[in-house]
Amino acid sequence: MKKTLTLFYASLLTVAIAGCASLVKDYNLVSSSYSAADKLLKAANKSGIDTKQAILVTSFVNIDNVQQSSTFGRMTAEQIGSRLVQRGYKVIEMKMRGTVFVQEKTGELLLSRKLRQISLQHDAYAVVVGTYGSSKGTVYVTAKLVRAADNVILSSYDYRLPMGPDTKKMLQKRG
Repeated sequence: MKKTLTLFYASLLTVAIAGCASLVKDYNLVSSSYSAADKLLKAANKSGIDTKQAILVTSFVNIDNVQQSSTFGRMTAEQIGSRLVQRGYKVIEMKMRGTVFVQEKTGELLLSRKLRQISLQHDAYAVVVGTYGSSKGTVYVTAKLVRAADNVILSSYDYRLPMGPDTKKMLQKRG
């Protein structure tokens, strides 16, 4: 009887621990990125941007090291670019251009001092840039739509995502 009771409690403890391991669930990254793009467009439309004007979308970078991106930063940018196209905007694909330096395993990075030069080369009216920072259980994201001619922020949107297993994996450095 004592052995059966011990086995029962051990099984119960195992189930409880397994349940705790999956408490943090990932949000749908695609939906979050689409929502961010929609918010950027809604605010930017007040500034007079229209669908005929080209937009560049850059990889989102780590706020603690703007030279570094991740799968998370690249995917977020890709999905925001996708949403802009779905909404009828002209989006320039950065990775197809020979004049833009694309770092291996990092993606295209656009720093503010190069913003005008690259946007002029691609005849872009605006650029989507973004940063992310992670804490113990959350990723904080800032997306901005910046007018290329003068670096004026046309719109910006901040959001956060729980650090579920998929998000955590996408934030890891790749060897």
